[in-house]
This record gives sequence, structure tokens and C-alpha cells, in this order.
Amino acid sequence: MYIPEHFAETNIPRLHEFMRRNSFATLVTQHGGAPYASHLHVVLDEKAGAHGALIGHMPRKDALCQDFAGGAEVLAIFHGPHAYVSPAWYEPNPMAVPTWNYTAVHAYGKARILPNEELADVLHRQVDEAENSNSPPWKLNLTPAMRERALGALAGFEITLHRIEGKFKLSQNRTEQDRRNVIAHLSQSEHGREVADWMTEALDKQLERK
Repeated sequence: MYIPEHFAETNIPRLHEFMRRNSFATLVTQHGGAPYASHLHVVLDEKAGAHGALIGHMPRKDALCQDFAGGAEVLAIFHGPHAYVSPAWYEPNPMAVPTWNYTAVHAYGKARILPNEELADVLHRQVDEAENSNSPPWKLNLTPAMRERALGALAGFEITLHRIEGKFKLSQNRTEQDRRNVIAHLSQSEHGREVADWMTEALDKQLERK
């Protein structure tokens, strides 16, 4: 994706944390000569290689399964908070235009379908991560019949990542006062509050470096 220097995030541990927090990803391949996408929950294994690996499962009938079985190159898109920014929130400037602040991470890797005997472990890992914030967390208990049904309907996969890029577009190209004005306006709405928090963190870090 197009990433101007002031919006680029290159810190791998920070990108990994973003991926964990926004783990419902859009997975994109080329299928039959055209782009194809599925939306799936993935678990990050940050210890696998230099950039980590993504683990998950999908229906065997999903065309993505065919692509993964052939070792397809995959783009995984992780979406974070986003919000509209009005030029009315800046200091008076006739050249100001509307924009959209957002956070996103793109991860690129090579896919493979996991052996059937690893599917149960994948399902347990995904459920355990998703249930981690619940008290008490629900535990997956696969009976032999459930395991047999899962093997017929689902396929586990792994995507070994070779590149990760992050774009955190948070008004870093604006003046400090403009950024504070945008933060103040976004903080007034539930939808914009998370973007305001990201903007505040980015601004504080930039000011610390001065």
C-alpha cells in the first residue's frame, strides 16, 4: 500500500501487537486470475521466523483452500480504528480539505494447508485466544464425533510471513494545534474516541523525540 514516510510504522513488535488486537483479517489471493478474499480470524505466532506466522482455519469449500493447498502468496489485511476528519477542525486554512484517519497493517506470506492431525490444535488455539478476556473463559472440548465432523468440513492453515507494513495515518503531517483540535473533536464521539487515543499516543511520542 502507499505509505508516506510520516505515516509509516516499521516496529515489528508494535505491528504484531496491532495484529493480535485486530485478529479478524481479510485474506487475499489470486484465484483463477482474479483477486479473491475471505474474512477469517487468525492467531499470530510471532516466534515463527523473522516476521511470524498466521494460523487459522476455514471451510474446505472456500476457494481460498485451493489456493493455500498450492502454496499461494497471501496478503493479510488487519483493520484498526478509523474516522472522518473535517477541515473545519483545523486552524483557518483555505487550502484545507477533508480526510480520513485510520490504522491498518498489511502482512505478506506464503500459505500452506496443515495436516489433519494439527486441526484440533489450531481450533483450540483460536478459541483460547478469543476467550482470553472472558471470565471464566469457555473451553473447547472436542468429542470424537465433533473432531470427525471438523476434519470433513474444515482445513487448518499457516501463512509464513516475509513482510509486514503498517500505515498509521493520524494527522502526523499537520501542525500540533491542528492535531490537538482533531483529537478534541474525535473524542466527543464513541466512534472517533479510539482514533483520538491513537492520535494522542502518536503526538506524545513525536513531542518526546524533539
